[in-house]
Order: sequence, then C-alpha cells, then structure tokens
Amino acid sequence: MNFVFSAEEGSYLVGAAAAMQALVDSAPPRFGFIGGEETPGIKEFELGFMQGVLSVIPEAELYSAYVGDWTSPDKASAIAKRWYDNDVYAIFSAAGASGNGTIAQAVAHRKVGKNVWAIGVDRDQFEEGTYGIGKSAVLTSMVKNIDRAVSFGLSLVQKNEFRGGTITLGLKEDGVGYTRTNKELNETVVKILLSITDDIINERIRICTFAQNQEEAEHLLRNVRH
Repeated sequence: MNFVFSAEEGSYLVGAAAAMQALVDSAPPRFGFIGGEETPGIKEFELGFMQGVLSVIPEAELYSAYVGDWTSPDKASAIAKRWYDNDVYAIFSAAGASGNGTIAQAVAHRKVGKNVWAIGVDRDQFEEGTYGIGKSAVLTSMVKNIDRAVSFGLSLVQKNEFRGGTITLGLKEDGVGYTRTNKELNETVVKILLSITDDIINERIRICTFAQNQEEAEHLLRNVRH
C-alpha cells in the first residue's frame, strides 16, 4: 500500500498564514517559493502556497525559483538573500537540504532587524531557524504527519482490510498540517487558519492542483516572477 500526502493542502495553509502575518505586520505583500528539482510533486507545494497567499492578498507579488537539486543550500541562500533584500516578506522552501540556505538567510536578516520569515517543510523546522532564546526565523512549517500513515496502515491490518493501492492523506485525515511552535505566529492568524482548515475539509475551499488541471494551474501562476 502506498500513502501519499496532499501537499497542496498544507502548503495552502502556510501560504495563507504568511499572508495574514504580513497584514498584521503591515509588511510588503511579497512572497517567494524555492523548490529543489522542478518535479510534478514539488509544483504542488508551489501552487498550494501561492493559492494560500492570494486567497488573503489577491494583489500579492509572487516569486518562484528552483535550484535544480536537493543538496545546494548555497544556491537557495543566494536566491533568498536577493529576495529578502528586495523586501520579500516570507519564503517557503520545498527543496530538501537546499532549503536550509533559505532558513540561514532568514536568520541572518532577522539578526540585523529585518522583518522576514522562512517557512519550513515536511517537519517542524523551528529549531533550524533559532537565533536567540525562544526566537526562530521559521514562522511555521508545512508538515506531513508520517505517523498517521503508520497508524492508518496498522488499523487496516487489525481490521483485515489491508490491501494494495494508494491512499491519500490530507487535512481530513490529519495527514498534513502546519506548526504553531513559533509564538510570534499571531493568535488571530491561528484562529482563522482553523476556519480555513474546516473549509478545505468540507470542500468550501477548492485548491487547484497540477495533477487535476494543469492549464488552470499554469494560469494561476502566470504572473509569478523569477
């Protein structure tokens, strides 16, 4: 049995979180995405994030870049530095070890008083962004709850219902989500995210994916800067 995670749902939430936090901070409405290799799966992270941002700030400026691999934090760092210096408020990286470069740049900028954020991926990356007691440059992280796949699989075994095939775990199954470790994530933002989560689960919010509609997805990203 193969478990896949609805990356676009978790990415939508952190995109909305970043945009709402920007409004709280009266920050420039500029947001970036840095990917590793430009694969269909990673494009879903990008698309979900951008839709989350635009749901809050329709006129937001969006930036996107791919470093081409998963082990080049120096490349991601150079991109992040250029964007942060150009008043990009938050950067979401889905780039494996390359994404550590984004976090490092966010740390460097926050140390000198620049109000910027990195957003982690797959697991809580709060610790990677620490630069002082209780301080982290990682506002939140889009997480995949791998433990849910394990428990779900075991429950099927116990019921003698374990079969071959693919099972998708999204917000409804608690397969994806976001972290609240950073206390600087505004409480009102968190409350609104709970409502957004409910709307996604109950299909009141529709998230476009490349897998479902590539033409619409490409249209949504037509104004992204590189």
